[in-house]
Amino acid sequence: MQTGFLKDTIKRFKYYKDLADKTFDQLTDKDFLYQPNEASNSIAVIIQHMYGNMLSRWTNFLTEDGEKEWRNRDTEFEVANKSKDELMALWNNGWKCLLDTLESLQPADLEKTIYIRTEPLIVYDAILRQLAHYPYHVGQIVYIGRMLKDAEWKSLSIPKGDSQQFNNLMKEQNK
Repeated sequence: MQTGFLKDTIKRFKYYKDLADKTFDQLTDKDFLYQPNEASNSIAVIIQHMYGNMLSRWTNFLTEDGEKEWRNRDTEFEVANKSKDELMALWNNGWKCLLDTLESLQPADLEKTIYIRTEPLIVYDAILRQLAHYPYHVGQIVYIGRMLKDAEWKSLSIPKGDSQQFNNLMKEQNK
């Protein structure tokens, strides 16, 4: 069961990364900087925040508090003036840190206690916490991307009106 949990969480994290990656493929450099309003974050800011969070949480995951002293969370929310390539480097480095850490865990590690901001968490709960956090932000990224691309948007799931066709295809594939 524990081995399955690790395998399944890695699969889910990769799924959400892929959704964002497919969104990024449709965007220009300028799109990453778009802010719906002053109170909202741009995709660039969301990437900066996720990168900072991922490095902080997953570096020395089992041995250090997940909120590292070197992290400056407030600067993650400052307007980013980075190119798409620079943002993609942050994005991929953050995900590499996360996935490398998860892939290094052993089933017995799931019962250990770690700390985030001095709060004790069982490892599997800490993983679930991040599995809720990152898809929240990926959803924001996808929503902004879809809003920006409008009619040019390439659907990341079953396009509207195609549910029955998709269900029939799945039935055929799973016979």
